[in-house]
Amino acid sequence: MNFQAPHLIVEGNRTFRLGSIQGREIHYEFSRIRDFLEFKGKQLFGETFQIYPEDHGILTQLIHYFIKDEIMCKNHGIDPDKGILLSGPIGCGKTSFMRLLKLIVPHKRPYSVLSSRNIVFAYNHIGSKALQDYGDHGSYCFDDLGVEPSGKHFGQECNVLGEILLSRYELFVLHKVKTHATTNLNAQELEDRYGNRVRSRMRELFNLIAFDADSKDKRR
Repeated sequence: MNFQAPHLIVEGNRTFRLGSIQGREIHYEFSRIRDFLEFKGKQLFGETFQIYPEDHGILTQLIHYFIKDEIMCKNHGIDPDKGILLSGPIGCGKTSFMRLLKLIVPHKRPYSVLSSRNIVFAYNHIGSKALQDYGDHGSYCFDDLGVEPSGKHFGQECNVLGEILLSRYELFVLHKVKTHATTNLNAQELEDRYGNRVRSRMRELFNLIAFDADSKDKRR
């Protein structure tokens, strides 16, 4: 990785220039970032992957967040110090975007994209250690938040992701540790799933960025 020129990303025999350095700042270009994301998307998800024109608006918001363009973030109502809660219907591309976007800032600490369902399975297997494992200082994106099953370990039921989110909120308040997530649910459904207390913390923990409710399923 070239920390002196993080806007240059080398992939095999190709070099992607995501922008240009002007003074002490990187001036990113949307079209160059999009080309790189499509290249990586095809590598990770198959040759049929593409970024659809109708998603350029939401992608632009996410790019501004990840490159920390403070002026554009303010225009979009995004707090660059919070995490991202990316919502939208099934198959609209939430997980793909969150797996890809961290790649445009290789000089920053990456986050791991984790299945919320698998975290509950971990709790069912090892109990409270799972809560400790994911409620730590690590950087995570919890995928498919809100549709995971309830946890149960030796008869002890637990709203696993709800407990983890409370821990992540404390980490955010005390140490500015970010958390990201994707979800198919709306605000009321999340409150129904986790309760008012967790939902209140989520408002402080996340920027909500949403795909259009009519976004098509790209996996079909």
